[in-house]
This record gives sequence, structure tokens and C-alpha cells, in this order.
Amino acid sequence: MLAVVRMSWWRHRLPGAALVALVLVLLDPQGAHAEPGVPVPPNGLLTDRGRGDVSDADRDFVTKVRLAGLWEIPAGRMAQQKSDDPRIRSIGSDIAAQHVKLDQLVRDAAKKLDVPLPDEPNEDQQGWLAEMRDADGTDFDQVYIDRLRAAHGKIFPAIATIRASTRNDTVRKLAQRTNQFVMTHMTLLESSGIVDFAGLPTAPPPAAAGGTANAAQLRPASNSTTPSVAGAPMLTIVLVALASVAVTAFTVRYLMRDPRRRYRRQRTRSYDY
Repeated sequence: MLAVVRMSWWRHRLPGAALVALVLVLLDPQGAHAEPGVPVPPNGLLTDRGRGDVSDADRDFVTKVRLAGLWEIPAGRMAQQKSDDPRIRSIGSDIAAQHVKLDQLVRDAAKKLDVPLPDEPNEDQQGWLAEMRDADGTDFDQVYIDRLRAAHGKIFPAIATIRASTRNDTVRKLAQRTNQFVMTHMTLLESSGIVDFAGLPTAPPPAAAGGTANAAQLRPASNSTTPSVAGAPMLTIVLVALASVAVTAFTVRYLMRDPRRRYRRQRTRSYDY
């Protein structure tokens, strides 16, 4: 009843278009902020029953998602406390809050798949948190933004690989959801305006990244060390050449024989018959 009264109150004070926009935000806050023409992955179409083989890569992925939350949540809280920049504080607050939700998703998936999870950040992540504790002001801002942006950029392609290749439906759905979190966090971090893009790792060369294989890569492997010409083994070529020489010699010899001798042999054979 209270909701109806409030909506009736707003209806008298808002234009029709504004009222429609408000209803859309209340019904689907994420969809209301989507860019026109940019699709939002329909996560509801994916199953989440723990069905399908779980590979070592799947388990490693689940573990890494858990580790990300173990250090980015405290890092975001530090940003709220230590930064003098309201934009950095807002970014830290949003990322920490979203990682709390993602951490619940990964713990639910791990329980379903019986994958053990760590309880503390790894050594590298603890070192990054130590850097942030030792920094203040703009120095803290730079460390916080660059460390998180680099970490998100590193796991980004790993998520795509798991999303495309996993045989397990729970891992597949977790990968898709994680990808949405990571893209959001990268965008938030870049909105700070202080990301050191020149300091980020560069992409591997196209060949190393799985480009089109050349003819040598497509050719079947061979254990033979016999040299070849135009793809044919040398031994075969030699045998064919010797056979050709023998046939030629026999033909020449036959043609150069004395015709009278051949005639005499024919006469002798006729008499013998």
C-alpha cells in the first residue's frame, strides 16, 4: 500500500517520460544503465548444476577468482580511508562492494564443485597490499590504481579462455559473471584518469598468440632423416633413375643388334620345329 501511495505521489509531480524511466530503474537498475545497442549477456540462460568434467584449469580459475577478492576487498577499503581524492574513494568503495558479491558467487560454485579455496592472499598480493599501506596521498592513489588495473588485465584473457573451453556448466556461468565484474572494474579504474597504460604488459606477437599456422607447422612430423627433393624421398628418386637407365640400355642394345643374326636365329628355330 505504501508503495502504491508513493508511486501515486510521484505520478502527480513527474512528466510521463520521467515516470517511465523511474519504473525502469526500479525494475532493472542494471539494464537501465546499459548503452543503447550494447547487449548485456543473458546469464539466466546458462545452467548452474555442476554438470560436466572439471579440469585443472577450471579449478585454478575458481581459486584465482577467490584470491582476487581476498586482496581487492581490503585494498578498496584502504582506498576509502587513505585517499584524498573523492573519485578514488568512490572507485575503491564500488570495487570492494562488488568483490563481496563475486566472492559469494565463487564460494557457492566451489562448494558445488568440491574445490578447496584459499583463505588469504598469495605472496604477490600481500606485497601489493603492503605497498598501499606504506603509501599516502597521491602516491597511494597511483599504487592502488596501477596495481588493480594490471591485475585485472592479467586475469581478463584467462577468463575468456575458461568461458570458451570449460566442460562444466557451473564454471562456465561463473566465468561469464566474473568477466562482467572484471570489465566493470577495469572501466572504473580507468575512469580515475591516472592509469599508467605505458607500464602495462604488452600483448604477445600475433604468431605466439595463435595466428595462422604456416606450411611448416601444418606439415605432419616425420622421424625420417632421409633428404628429400620436392617432397619425395631421395632413395625413391635414385631407384627410379637406375631403372630408367637400365631400360634405356636394354632398348639401345636390342636395336643395335645385327639384323642378319636375328634372321639366322629365326631360320634355325624354324628348322628345329
